[in-house]
Amino acid sequence: MTLNLSLLRGRTVRLTAFQEADMAVLARWSEDSAYMRLLDARPAMPQPASQIKEDIEEMQKSSRAYTFAVRPLESDDLIGMTEIDDILWTHGAAGLGLGIGEAAWRGRGAGTEAARLTLDFAFRELNLHRITATVFGYNTASLRMCEKLGFTREGVFREFLQRDGRRYDMILLGLLRREWEVLSRP
Repeated sequence: MTLNLSLLRGRTVRLTAFQEADMAVLARWSEDSAYMRLLDARPAMPQPASQIKEDIEEMQKSSRAYTFAVRPLESDDLIGMTEIDDILWTHGAAGLGLGIGEAAWRGRGAGTEAARLTLDFAFRELNLHRITATVFGYNTASLRMCEKLGFTREGVFREFLQRDGRRYDMILLGLLRREWEVLSRP
C-alpha cells in the first residue's frame, strides 16, 4: 500500500477546518427544516451562529471527535460538514456523521466523496477499527451512500422517531477497517 499524502483531498471536494465565516452558513442551513430532518433526530430548529460556533469549538476540544468542513476543490465555499464522533479509543470504535447543507451539491456525489475521505481519515490516520452510522428509514439517499461505501446493515431501532404523525425506523450500519481496506484499494 502506498502512502496517501493527500488524505483530506478528493477529486471534487476537500475536508478542512471550519472558519469564522462558516458559522453564518451553518446557521442558514439550520433554518432548512428538510435538511435538518435528514441530519438529526432532534427537533428541526434554527440555531444562531454563536451557538453553532460554541458547539463546534466544544467538539474541537474533545479527544472523542473530529469535525471537518466540506469544500469544493476550486473554492473556499462551505458545502457540507462531516465528523467522526463518540470515539471509544479503547475499542477503536466511533460514529460517522455527514451533511451536505448546500442543496445544489446534493445528489452529485459530494457526500459520498466527503464520507470516503472521512473514513480514510478514521481508519488510516486515527487507526480506528469500526465505524457506525445511523440513518433514518426515510433517508434513502443516505442509505444508498452508506451501502455504496461498504457499510453493512446491522440492526434497526424500530419506530425510533416520529415525524408528521408517522413513526420511522432508524437503521444501524457498521463498517470494519478490514472491509474498508478491501473496498478502498485502487
